[in-house]
Amino acid sequence: MIHNLRDCGRPISVDTFKPAVMRAALAAGADLINDIYALRMPGALEVVAAHPNCGVCLMHMQGEPKTMQAAPQYENVTDEVYRFLEERKAAAVAAGIAPARICLDPGYGFGKTVQQNYQLLREQDRLSGLHSPLLIGLSRKTMIAAVTGRAPQDRVAGSIAGALAAANRGAAIIRVHDVAQTADALKVWAATEQGEIHGA
Repeated sequence: MIHNLRDCGRPISVDTFKPAVMRAALAAGADLINDIYALRMPGALEVVAAHPNCGVCLMHMQGEPKTMQAAPQYENVTDEVYRFLEERKAAAVAAGIAPARICLDPGYGFGKTVQQNYQLLREQDRLSGLHSPLLIGLSRKTMIAAVTGRAPQDRVAGSIAGALAAANRGAAIIRVHDVAQTADALKVWAATEQGEIHGA
């Protein structure tokens, strides 16, 4: 499938934590590996380091996917996410991955309560101290439903509000389901906050 997508003119990101899948995806032409384990699986660092033209996203997750939402505990969620991402970035750089190839994901919805997710979002700008682009994914997630009470397909407005909050706190890349609506909202935000007016 990656071979078939190479002509689309867009970067191809593959979500995986398995080194064998990373290796195959990169050999097929993937541009970025998005890893919920932040390259902690044995061999993962080496696979990505061996492909100097690919990017990597290191995500924070407390626990394992099957159990991560079973009463996650933090003294301070933002502090712990910061330290984790700082350590994983340092490990990646030590393995030979150039800092310019790395982006970081605080992992909204991965091993965090609703309250912890919103504390992290409020304080997300602190993660700019890590000096890597932030990739944010909170579109249609449970943290949106907890506030709006909406079913997944009806969380568009809440997800856009979350995307704007993330952008206002330093997000460089925002993963969304509702691309056109979110892009329009971000254009208005950029025109207001940053003076970026295109086509005027």
